[in-house]
Amino acid sequence: MTTAVRGGTDRDTSTLRAALAAAPRRPLILATALLALSLTAYAALCLAMRFEMADAVVYRAEGAAAAAGHGLYELRVTEWNLPATYPPFAAILFIPTSWLPMDVLRLAVTEVNVVLLAVFAHLSFRFTGWPRRTELRPVAIMIAVAAGIWVEPVFQTLVFGQVNIALACLVLWDLSRPDGARGKGIAIGIAAGIKLTPGLFTVYLLLSGRIRAAAVSAAAFAGTVLVGWLVLPTATVQYFTRMMFDTARVGKTWIVDNQSLQGTVDRFLHTPSAGLWWMVPAALVGAAGLAVAVFASRRGLEAWGVLSAAVTALLISPISWSHHWVWCVPLITLLAAEARRIPWRRAALAAVIVGFTARTMWIVHENGDLTLHLPWWRQVLASPYPLMGLAFLAVTAVRVRRRTLRLRGA
Repeated sequence: MTTAVRGGTDRDTSTLRAALAAAPRRPLILATALLALSLTAYAALCLAMRFEMADAVVYRAEGAAAAAGHGLYELRVTEWNLPATYPPFAAILFIPTSWLPMDVLRLAVTEVNVVLLAVFAHLSFRFTGWPRRTELRPVAIMIAVAAGIWVEPVFQTLVFGQVNIALACLVLWDLSRPDGARGKGIAIGIAAGIKLTPGLFTVYLLLSGRIRAAAVSAAAFAGTVLVGWLVLPTATVQYFTRMMFDTARVGKTWIVDNQSLQGTVDRFLHTPSAGLWWMVPAALVGAAGLAVAVFASRRGLEAWGVLSAAVTALLISPISWSHHWVWCVPLITLLAAEARRIPWRRAALAAVIVGFTARTMWIVHENGDLTLHLPWWRQVLASPYPLMGLAFLAVTAVRVRRRTLRLRGA
């Protein structure tokens, strides 16, 4: 497996180097200048605002608790009294963060996330096959990073010091590998061991007929649980028997930060807990979304299938903070690849870009429980990501149907 992974990485690196060498000089210089300007502006904003990077603080505390061997799910840090919410395996991986002073950690996490954003953009372009001229890929990556920093989910990931981009890179790298690749599925299993939501991609692999990859993914996830149990046995039992079911520890589901179906339904019904009114739609969307993803994959629309699975996971999760929607990067890339010479597709692409950049949920946000009493027209602005996610699943379903009819006609 290690040889296969190293071989794939070497091929990616050599391809990127070749593309960089062949890239047109003028666009490359302009893209470099744009990237430098964007990074400088973000650095200036960080210095001015002095972002606390609350999630990085939590990760550091989790790492310290894991190193001490106790107290993982009892800790509370930052002024918001944030708890540990990830499996013990994640806390073990966070141990090195506890060795760094907080200011150094903030800088390191920011730099790593920017690099990972470039990797994520590279994977997105490769996965969607756009732009078709590979010599333009380095230019496209630089532009994507320069612009992507300011897209709300990515910006929030940087501000909070989150691991979303890292997990998305693991999943997208794994899914972009050939189905016969040795060890395919292992990165998805590891990602699920850090944060449970990527586990839906294991189900996607299974239902789309890639049984071996699904089994590898499940085995990798089981391995992360085993590692957690060997190092932190009490915390592992505690997490998988109680903590993973307690969404109240994570935060209030009805606040505008939560861009899942549950958050949308809670706000629409003006209730802090919609109960069955959320669970029934979530079950229906989960089944329909997975079906769309699987049929897309079976009809040769793998990129549409993968993104449908990602959107489905974000929709049905009880809590999907706005920064969890970093999957907007490959989604926008896919729509851009489809927008050539078709006006309505270009309009749809522009609308999606605006939707992920405008931060409308923060514009309509109200302090306290006033968010639960927004008028109906502000509900749309409070839940832009779930609405775009549902629209994407609908568009994918139409595409799958058209592809099916075309194949039958052939």
